[in-house]
Amino acid sequence: VLRHEEFEEGCKATCNGPYDGKWSKTMVGYGPEDNHFVAELTYNYGIGEYRLGNDFLGITLVSGQAVSNAKKMGWPLKEVTTGVFETEAPGGYKFYLEDKEQLKQDPVLKVTLGVSDLQKSVNYWSNLLGMKIYEKDEKNERALLGYADDQCKLELKAVGGAVDHGTAFGRIAFSCAREELPKIEALMKKENQKILTPLVSLDTPGKATVQVIILADPDGHEICFVGDEAFRDLSKVDPNGDKLLDDAMAADNSDKWFAEQKRKKASA
Repeated sequence: VLRHEEFEEGCKATCNGPYDGKWSKTMVGYGPEDNHFVAELTYNYGIGEYRLGNDFLGITLVSGQAVSNAKKMGWPLKEVTTGVFETEAPGGYKFYLEDKEQLKQDPVLKVTLGVSDLQKSVNYWSNLLGMKIYEKDEKNERALLGYADDQCKLELKAVGGAVDHGTAFGRIAFSCAREELPKIEALMKKENQKILTPLVSLDTPGKATVQVIILADPDGHEICFVGDEAFRDLSKVDPNGDKLLDDAMAADNSDKWFAEQKRKKASA
């Protein structure tokens, strides 16, 4: 756990999806956000489950330790290719674990998103957003892209039809120099591409105010670019992150309350 924050109302840049109530976010990863892929887990109080779509196809990481942990805990694993195991997080999100010694750099290899038209998506991410194409596999309808050799990659994989985003509303985020944000916005306007949230400033109580712009690719995958200078301050590892998360979970008696009322949490 790198940091944990609680919010009383929905984010004006829909960081927690289209939900207006109280929510929290917890950043988790193998190291600081400066040089690691980090997952932002959002929890909307009172929402019991989300309907998953075919937009987010999984995270792949290299960690024999993760495989070992799963086996010790009796967590279900399915070997999909030699030395690569598929597993599911609570809620159904897929993880692919390569049973090798964990890399010294970030062990998260790639994030896989479903697309309806591979060439159209590759053009968007490479020609417009400036990603380098590392691999393109026409036969299996997949492509691997990224901004740097030593960073987590983005895999685009055709799903054989329309992309369904379900109700969980994830997004992928990148930091860049703040001065690049207006240029990105201007380019998207010039190319008639979808801008979900025009350049806006977001406040985090007691922390830095960051600027972001949020886009949508041809399949509606949300993409956030955030100003790096303020984000570096905002994203410092909080040594109290674990305790803040534990305290929030202890204070959240919603499961018990709903059980006592013989009611189910809402399904999004």
